[in-house]
Amino acid sequence: MIQTDAVVTVTDASFAVEVLEAERPVLVDFTASWCPPCRMIAPVLAEIAAEEGERLKVVTLDVDENPATASAYSVLSMPTLMVFRGGEPVKSMVGARAKRRLLQDLADVL
Repeated sequence: MIQTDAVVTVTDASFAVEVLEAERPVLVDFTASWCPPCRMIAPVLAEIAAEEGERLKVVTLDVDENPATASAYSVLSMPTLMVFRGGEPVKSMVGARAKRRLLQDLADVL
């Protein structure tokens, strides 16, 4: 299932298929409904998902509803953005950031 135009919501149950087995790099947004910076970065991630969909899959995972995955990757702060390639985390960033800075941070993994 390739969605190039939207951020995909993943769960503990779908994480392996959607992220670890993905053909292209995946940016995972570990988020929480109570987190103001998470809400701030959501539109930025939606834009990046729309613009970079061919090269990068963008997914979001609610840490409160999916604690197993958050725990498995030692996610303690929200938002944590983690890039996975070939089933392995290759980059991790904590905190909201502007679109330009996020694209700069992602340049080496795209």
